[in-house]
Amino acid sequence: MYKTKKIAALASIALLSSTFSGVSMSNTMGGVVNVAIIGEADTLDPMMSSKDVVGTVTQHIYETLFTFDSSWAPAPLLADGMPDVSSDGLTYTIKIRQGVNFHDGSSMDSADVVDSLNRWLSVASRGKSIASKVDSVSALDSHTVEIKLNSVYSALLSLMSMNNAAAVIYPQENIQGDDLAAPIGTGPYKVGEYKADQYLQLVRYDGYSSSDAPIDGASGSRAGYLDEINFIPVGDGSTRLEGLLSGQFDFAESIAAESYARLESSSNAEPVLLAPYGWPMWVINHKKGIMTNLNVRKALQAALPAEEMLYAAFGDEKFYKADGALYPEGFIWNSDAGLENYGTGDTKKANAFLKASDYDGSPLRILTSKQYMWHFKTAEVAKVYLEQAGFKVQMDVVDWATLGQRRNNPDLWDVFLSHSPYIPEPSLNGTMQATYRSGWTNGEKEHLMSKFTSVTDTAERVAIWSQIQDNYFEDVGFIKLGSFNSLRGKSQSLKGVPETPWPFFWNAYK
Repeated sequence: MYKTKKIAALASIALLSSTFSGVSMSNTMGGVVNVAIIGEADTLDPMMSSKDVVGTVTQHIYETLFTFDSSWAPAPLLADGMPDVSSDGLTYTIKIRQGVNFHDGSSMDSADVVDSLNRWLSVASRGKSIASKVDSVSALDSHTVEIKLNSVYSALLSLMSMNNAAAVIYPQENIQGDDLAAPIGTGPYKVGEYKADQYLQLVRYDGYSSSDAPIDGASGSRAGYLDEINFIPVGDGSTRLEGLLSGQFDFAESIAAESYARLESSSNAEPVLLAPYGWPMWVINHKKGIMTNLNVRKALQAALPAEEMLYAAFGDEKFYKADGALYPEGFIWNSDAGLENYGTGDTKKANAFLKASDYDGSPLRILTSKQYMWHFKTAEVAKVYLEQAGFKVQMDVVDWATLGQRRNNPDLWDVFLSHSPYIPEPSLNGTMQATYRSGWTNGEKEHLMSKFTSVTDTAERVAIWSQIQDNYFEDVGFIKLGSFNSLRGKSQSLKGVPETPWPFFWNAYK
């Protein structure tokens, strides 16, 4: 469908762009930025994926009604201001910005929004998680949409602000059931050239209609200074680093912690440390296999030596903290509930749980990838402790794209390794939702989650969250290892890229 070109040409463009960036005026139009990402964005339909890499790429193409400001509060994007919410909290009336065009030149109106949101409720994991709470989405006029709920859901606007499994707006004519006719959005960049596993070129959309609000996080004005943004999947971390240092890449994500000094001493690049970024996790299969047994899950929880695993992954305490609470200090959601169950590598305790489970010796299948090398390093340490506890361990090491596919089939894994940024609204953590691929659910947890999202008083929500965390530890819903800081790198000439979990480049310039 799209023209292709050689990856070498992109490298040449990158070097040329770097050469001329020194004479560019700040905030002037033009230029090319090459971004090294850890793997392929295997879909350009952001409703259909919760992968960070998909959200990072597609947020430049599509837009949602709301986004997050710098304090992680919902803010208008395609919406014309914040919604009018009825006194009972069940009806949201949303005005839509006028004069917004899609990449095909058609104008956006309420019909596009209604059809897009109904598709989101039907096919996206985040949308499906609240579909039962939504009575209707309807158009009141050409630029006003009404969402009616059947029960209060305090996280609605935060949910609609997420950029993965996202409530993006498509042209009505482009929606064909579960499929899209083409990757057409309202964003500041549109798809130019694409070659699977090599690169995705985004080009500035000259018909873009930006908000005129001040820049504040992902909200406000989006200038679109750059001519092109090229997202290049580079699975090997060393290759991402060397490409950044040489000037081939202008930005590279997921750089190994031990490379910090090289970035710091470079004449071309510099480190970007996001602290805290988020939390590494072991996602547990609650649908099928050995992990459906609570005592087996408790054995896993007891056996994992969080401190040693994190040290193996990062090597320096400035990059991690062994912290079992679901939210670290500094967040209002921080709690010490259940922390006595936080794993310390107690293989004897783990073995006792394993014996109580009638474990039959079936292999514990750990699904991981070396594209996030630090994931793999934590698994290597864990394997030693798990075998000492009495587990038979099978390491299934695949590329990130394959992992993304396999984790959707509960027949293929018992745990998979992942990570997440700290999302300001706890109910939006995918692992907390019964519809998530892990299938973690129990009556008490669902009752507490329902209470948590049906009240608006902060103190009451904090108390309920503490109960949820206690349930998480008791039922071993998944395993959080701790907190980590994310190391990326960028060219010294690249400006206007904020420190955020999902980097965006619509206000970047060279």
